[in-house]
Amino acid sequence: MMEPRMMMPPRMERSFLPPAPISWAGALLALLLCSAPAVRAGAWDLKDTAGVHHTLAAEKGKWVLVNFWAPWCPPCLQEMPELEALQQQRKDVQVIGVAVLYRKRQEVLEAVRSTAVSYPVVLGNEDIASDFGEMHGMPTSFLYDPSGKLVGKHDGPVTREEVEEILDSKVSPGGGRF
Repeated sequence: MMEPRMMMPPRMERSFLPPAPISWAGALLALLLCSAPAVRAGAWDLKDTAGVHHTLAAEKGKWVLVNFWAPWCPPCLQEMPELEALQQQRKDVQVIGVAVLYRKRQEVLEAVRSTAVSYPVVLGNEDIASDFGEMHGMPTSFLYDPSGKLVGKHDGPVTREEVEEILDSKVSPGGGRF
């Protein structure tokens, strides 16, 4: 006699279907959308290397991209100029970098200096990272809309163009990956 097998319910995923034909990058973004982690508006307070505190509530009215990276991670360092360009070109965006998995503060400061980023950088740790949700490697970015709602997560490097495609879209990804 066969034993009954327990079946897990199918995982529900949200999808993003743009209203018009999209580019290859847009199609890739649409395929990457899925459920997002649970950090809510105002739930975090990040202190940067200059001692300034950053909260989501303080950035209300702007898009906020929180980017987790490590100084030993080549894709992370290659992504940083893209995020700097996004920060410089879009006044409606605040990028916050969170360094994790480093040994010494100096290691992070050297990476920031060598990539010439001007956006705030936080000396993070695993506790801060876990507050944001599951990450499948470095870099990982979380995107909040101007109302403070988490609208997406991206595992791996992201380009300025990919982020801008979401920002300029009239359709919010609604809690998925971007």
